[in-house]
Amino acid sequence: MSADNPYDSLVDHEDAHWAFGTGFSEALAGVDREVPDVDRADLAAYCLMLGDDALVLSQRLAEWCSRAPELEEDVALANIALDLLGQARLLLTRAGEVEGAGRDEDALAYLRDEREFRNVHLAEVECGPFAGGDFATTVARLLVFSSWKLAQCSRLRGSADPVLAAVAAKAVKELAYHRDHAAQWVVRLGDGTEESHRRMRAGLERVWPFVDELFTAHAVELRLTGVAVDPAELRAEVDGVLDAVLGAAGLARPADAPAARVNGLAGRDGVHTESFGYLLAEMQHLHRSLPGARW
Repeated sequence: MSADNPYDSLVDHEDAHWAFGTGFSEALAGVDREVPDVDRADLAAYCLMLGDDALVLSQRLAEWCSRAPELEEDVALANIALDLLGQARLLLTRAGEVEGAGRDEDALAYLRDEREFRNVHLAEVECGPFAGGDFATTVARLLVFSSWKLAQCSRLRGSADPVLAAVAAKAVKELAYHRDHAAQWVVRLGDGTEESHRRMRAGLERVWPFVDELFTAHAVELRLTGVAVDPAELRAEVDGVLDAVLGAAGLARPADAPAARVNGLAGRDGVHTESFGYLLAEMQHLHRSLPGARW
């Protein structure tokens, strides 16, 4: 490290020198930003769905900062949250670009109201660290979410939208790490003490009602042939991964009990859980208080 200028010593190194990347390079440099021959409103809506999934779970994981059970886990959860935030920025930027209404990543993250968000319920449900939550519930959610997202992004690498394909190619590497991290905790807790096993089982039961929504296709996803992924196609692969991890942990798959929809609508339609408004209030407070503030 340079004694004269510590910053120079950071940027002089290859990005691979750092465990989670430095973010000093443009993630999509050189990627063709041409919009494919599909309905632009549908493509913008799809990018919003994917971006909101990543943004909202990133915010939920950030709630663990300084509250994780051990220092290394504090760092790990913060880095996973940053990975997701990076994915969200690229996807929301693409949504605004395709939409063509002048909204950038900041406007889409901070200036939309609750009913305009399109994330799945699993990303937003309160799993801790606050009252009623638990670390085991958080790793149960991360295992399910990252297994599903990894299967989705693996297929999106072949998307007809070059930007979505590039974002997915980058995200696959990160999501594989997220899934592995969560799986290790699920096995460690499930195959641990009687108490850790009980809490891991309770965590799975808490998040399981939100699993079915992940595989329920929205009309936008079905219309974007060649660009989007039909989530129903992911079910067998994701179930196989979850069954393998739960088997190693000595845990049984919770009984299917899908969370109730409101008149058939769920997160992709802008219908959210009760705690979502509180999460948005905290996430958007600074930007709404200081208009023009940027990431």
